[in-house]
Amino acid sequence: MKFNVHAGHNPAGKIACGAVGLLNESIENRKVKDEVIAQLQALGHTAYDCTENNGSGQSDVLKKIVAKCNAHDVDLDISIHFNSGAKDKEGNKKTTGVEVFVFSASSEAKTYAEKVCAEISALGFRNRGVKYSTSLYVLKHTKAPAMLIECCFVDDKDDAELYDYRKMASSIVKGITGQVYYQPEETKPAEPDEETPVGDKGTLYRVQVGAYSVKENAEAMKEKLRAAGFDAFIAS
Repeated sequence: MKFNVHAGHNPAGKIACGAVGLLNESIENRKVKDEVIAQLQALGHTAYDCTENNGSGQSDVLKKIVAKCNAHDVDLDISIHFNSGAKDKEGNKKTTGVEVFVFSASSEAKTYAEKVCAEISALGFRNRGVKYSTSLYVLKHTKAPAMLIECCFVDDKDDAELYDYRKMASSIVKGITGQVYYQPEETKPAEPDEETPVGDKGTLYRVQVGAYSVKENAEAMKEKLRAAGFDAFIAS
């Protein structure tokens, strides 16, 4: 499948940046965006980064994002945001949660949005459901079906403590593809060269993570795997 993926707003500290609370939207949505793109590519999908980092204002940011999205023929546009308005910086032991916007109930993005909500809520976030908006600029002007994900609330302590950008990205990827990429931290991988208790010790089984047409993407994934403790290498 082919996807456009972008983080909403300008980068943190610039005009038209995102919401700030216990989390900073313009920092975290870029982390999630980068991880979503990396996972999609690792799973064999095409993912274009349509994020705008130098808009002159809110309207300019939105117009430039849409122009980047509409330059590609894709199956789905994915806009990544973080919500605000919970006003729960002390924590009430309840998350305020995730919601996903699509243009209308007949949008082809609706089914994807429902699955993304379900996957993110499985992490422990309240499922606020799919909502409709005919006024959100990205949903209104992209030529492909689009959804805008409000991952969680920047001003909710419970949301902030539960949030992990890799798990958030993995839930989004699973929601839109049905495929699982990210291995939770609590599942400890075998150490390099560690023998398993069963099987022929004279036989080595290698696991391929992905295939890339761009060498830089392969190098980036190799470094990510090495940072996670895996003995990674590139084979052509």
